[in-house]
Amino acid sequence: MTKHEDPAPQDAAAQSVSDSERLLFGGELAYDVGWDQHEGAWLKLGLWTMAKALPSMAATGLKLAHLADARALRVVLGAEVGRGITQAVGLVAVNSVLGHVLAGGTTNDRLARAVPALVVVALTALVGSLLRSASTAATGELEPKVQRVATERYLGLVHQVELSAIEDDEFHRLLDAARYGADSARRMIRYCTNTLNSGISLIAAAGVLTVLHPALLPLLVLMTLPSAWSSLTISKQRYISFHTFVQHARAGHLLGQLLTQREAAAEVRVHGVGPFLLEHFREMAETSEREQTRLARNAARIGLIADAGSGAATLLTYGALGLLLWSGRMDLAVAGTAVLAIRTGASSLDGLVLQMADLHQESLFVADFDRLCVEAKARAIPATGEDLPETVREVRFEKVTFTYPGSSGEVLEPTLREVSLSIPMGKVIALVGANGSGKSTLIKLLAGLHLPDEGGGTIWWDGVDAAKADRNQIFARIALMSQSFFRWPFTVRVNIGIGRPTAPIEDQAVNEAAAFSGASRFIDALHRGLGTLLGRGYKGGKDASGGEWQMLGIARAVYRRAKILVVDEPTSALDAVAEQRVFDQIRALAAETGQTIVLITHRLHSVRHADVIHVMKDGQVAESGSFSELMDQATGTGDFRTAYLVQAAAFTDSLPAQRDATTDTKTVGRG
Repeated sequence: MTKHEDPAPQDAAAQSVSDSERLLFGGELAYDVGWDQHEGAWLKLGLWTMAKALPSMAATGLKLAHLADARALRVVLGAEVGRGITQAVGLVAVNSVLGHVLAGGTTNDRLARAVPALVVVALTALVGSLLRSASTAATGELEPKVQRVATERYLGLVHQVELSAIEDDEFHRLLDAARYGADSARRMIRYCTNTLNSGISLIAAAGVLTVLHPALLPLLVLMTLPSAWSSLTISKQRYISFHTFVQHARAGHLLGQLLTQREAAAEVRVHGVGPFLLEHFREMAETSEREQTRLARNAARIGLIADAGSGAATLLTYGALGLLLWSGRMDLAVAGTAVLAIRTGASSLDGLVLQMADLHQESLFVADFDRLCVEAKARAIPATGEDLPETVREVRFEKVTFTYPGSSGEVLEPTLREVSLSIPMGKVIALVGANGSGKSTLIKLLAGLHLPDEGGGTIWWDGVDAAKADRNQIFARIALMSQSFFRWPFTVRVNIGIGRPTAPIEDQAVNEAAAFSGASRFIDALHRGLGTLLGRGYKGGKDASGGEWQMLGIARAVYRRAKILVVDEPTSALDAVAEQRVFDQIRALAAETGQTIVLITHRLHSVRHADVIHVMKDGQVAESGSFSELMDQATGTGDFRTAYLVQAAAFTDSLPAQRDATTDTKTVGRG
């Protein structure tokens, strides 16, 4: 549970947390995501609070509906107002019918006089039915459109925000809530329609009662308020009980997943984890059963109290009607119509209370949706900027400092500190260094995904400051093959062709990129070739090994045909032969096409032929130069030379053992 929740469900849940949950999870297993922050918020609401908030909530729903389909919205509004009018006319007509039926004269005369009013009653019922159908159809048309418009709006904004926003936990929590808010926007249309219908019906009933007799309106309030209060109270109690129960179900579901998922299967069997988890599953299930029993008994008790209150209110109302009849202040026909109007009003108010509660709950998430849209616009990558030169000679980092944003109040050390280096175009540039030295962060700045800290140096594309440049032009110059590239759940063709998504995917270019990376052998073995879906769990979907995926990732980067190809640990999942082949081809690619290659790797033998090697250490450039310059004891700091010799020694030390093993094998063979 989060800090935004009402303490009532927290207390109820805390009292029923099982010993198993305390042992396994440290207490209640609760979500910590953005959409969870409003859980229980409406428990604090009363009737008057909801009534005051109703106009703003309805306005939010109407605004979304107007954006999605103004015509359908007009149909809904017109139909609902029309239904209220027909309901009022129908009640007046019923009063007329009762007046004629209960008047003096023969039965035939009374029925004859009541016929016109009966026709009006029938017509209003027919018109009301048609209007209800029109409203239902238009609402059904509005709902998916509202969801689409809302989803497109936030997705269209989010994919353009700075990478720092995506890496920000608070922004992600807001994104969770906004994603839920798009679904809430759809449900909100239905709740708005139902609220409008209940409200208009209540107004119609109240208006008719006021016309019939001034004393009838207070009777409506007397009868309906206890009923509305009881409806709200029962709903809140069910809500509290449900969320107390659902945390047990959530924990039990997690244990079921752990017992059946592939990743845990080996340890479940070897370590005998199954009985341990099943024992705790049983304890949590028994706790859940006790909670559900408590829920049922509590609901029965509250229902009994509510029925007693509603019955007392009904008794008082009908007693007042009887007193009016006995004193002659009200005709029998008016009393009959009043009973119908009061029942209609009571039902409408009950529905109105419940719909307002649901409407308020959904409006909180829609408000999050609006906040996300505002935040996404504020944190968007600028759409314009200075043009980059058509032909760039070099990208130069000049005393660049960069610090990742931390949590509120958290002070972090810079990841890069006054980094100065040059990346000449048309060359093979290697970035090497230990984990955490800043290599991948430097690449993110090169690609325009991050900008230097304010006052923290400049990245120059020839004479253009990257912070002032059109970032989309920077993105267009970069092809990124990172170690953790994304595995799209699409076909092989799209997994490669998505490297250049703005142009039609060309099979010839896809095949050429696949041949370059070595993926063609894997693709040719697939039953549907380029059309094979890569996604386990889908019909016809196939999975690929880590090495095969890595070859697809390299092919995707090559297919992009960008000016600068960044390869971050591109061969970590490949065997030695495939690895050397990829490095040879990368060098050939730079030589043949003039493409700039920026290579990040821990395997230092792979950078022997790089034109420039930048060695990163503790967020700074320790040394730069060619391979021969860095290996020369008279130049450089020795960081690269020391690391290279350590790796080379680890390889050469294993050779005698391999030769001895080979000799022994041959000797055994001759024997």
